[in-house]
Amino acid sequence: MKDAADFLRANTAIAPAPLVPELRLHLATEITPIWQATEAWLEREGVAPPFWAFAWPGSVAVARMLLDRPELVRGKRVLDFAAGCGLAAIAAARAGAASVEAAEIDPLAVAAIRLNAELNGVEVVALAEDVVGTPCRWDRVIAGDVCYEAPMARRILPWLRGLAAAGAEVWLADPGRAYVPGEGLETLARVAVPVTRELEDRDVREVTVSRLLPP
Repeated sequence: MKDAADFLRANTAIAPAPLVPELRLHLATEITPIWQATEAWLEREGVAPPFWAFAWPGSVAVARMLLDRPELVRGKRVLDFAAGCGLAAIAAARAGAASVEAAEIDPLAVAAIRLNAELNGVEVVALAEDVVGTPCRWDRVIAGDVCYEAPMARRILPWLRGLAAAGAEVWLADPGRAYVPGEGLETLARVAVPVTRELEDRDVREVTVSRLLPP
């Protein structure tokens, strides 16, 4: 790939996420221009949506929770799964986690995580790989806004429940997506997150942060 960091700097602006003024991120304000710019930069059409360019409500809710209650991750090994821009991972690192990994399969998301972690002066290991199926090596696993498509939910939920059975505390942060499981969840918090109609069909999403129970 070309220099992803230069592309990100040129096509995003540094701004805080909603509810998280403590952290700054490289963000886009509209989805169509950044999507078109990504396709032009990669010189191909039909690329995945640029999820890395936005602070999605699930990650915002978890980040706010961790900054308000750092004892939840202090000294813990943390994974931010499908991390997007890395907001939840960065908040975990700021809250004092012993180690933080952020997993993404989109190379531009991996670049965004690294750039955003550097911007906030924290250490986050960006994993450029599909970690589904990986044996548990974490104490806390954050999965923000991951149940928006049926195939993805069917694939990841058994693995996440397996991590819970292996001893990790697995958090689902869901803003009302269609494929969140209807059972096997223990509610930890509810957070009203301001959102944009550029991405959502409303102005506020209520995010439920739940502990995913083992099978």
